[in-house]
Amino acid sequence: MKRGYHHGNLRQALVEAALALIAEKGPQGFTLTEAAKAADVTPAAVYRHFAGRDDLLAEVARQGYDIFAALMEFAYNNGQPTALAAFEATGRAYLAFARKYPGHYQAMFESGLSPADYPDLAQVAAKARHVLERAAESLSQHMPADKRPPAIMFSSHIWALSHGVVELFMRGDRQNAPFPPEDLLEAGIGIYLRGLGLLPADG
Repeated sequence: MKRGYHHGNLRQALVEAALALIAEKGPQGFTLTEAAKAADVTPAAVYRHFAGRDDLLAEVARQGYDIFAALMEFAYNNGQPTALAAFEATGRAYLAFARKYPGHYQAMFESGLSPADYPDLAQVAAKARHVLERAAESLSQHMPADKRPPAIMFSSHIWALSHGVVELFMRGDRQNAPFPPEDLLEAGIGIYLRGLGLLPADG
């Protein structure tokens, strides 16, 4: 029998149901009715909390970005022990998050949602990006001003590199990966930093 609105924490139960459905069908492969069924409530009860499936996905993504930001902040460790070590740690944290929280990751990056349409989501997404921007700014601050890339560009390049490693070599058929994802990312970051002159050519 459906429990309707009388659910201990229906909003979070629906988030958990969505995560299970994302794992099974992808972020665009299920309906709000299916989420209600998985949470053992009536569809009408769902609409007391979410206007539609995208609204539910936005909450899954928001919670994902919240976890992601905390992991990135922990990895950055206020730039300790060195700016370089802290920067590299944020890259590893990106991969660790994608591996441990695949449902959240898909809701964040593969659902087709625009954070700009959801103020709470946009705020926490910006918080996560800001950690990497701080890491990039700290690492490049001693470069000559005319050769220093904007921190947001620098961090965006590393974000794109990390995302590419996840999509190509951590998701789907991982047997085609030529090297472990962590090694691929570390090498890619090294090549990028050498190109900027932030690492010695033989470092």
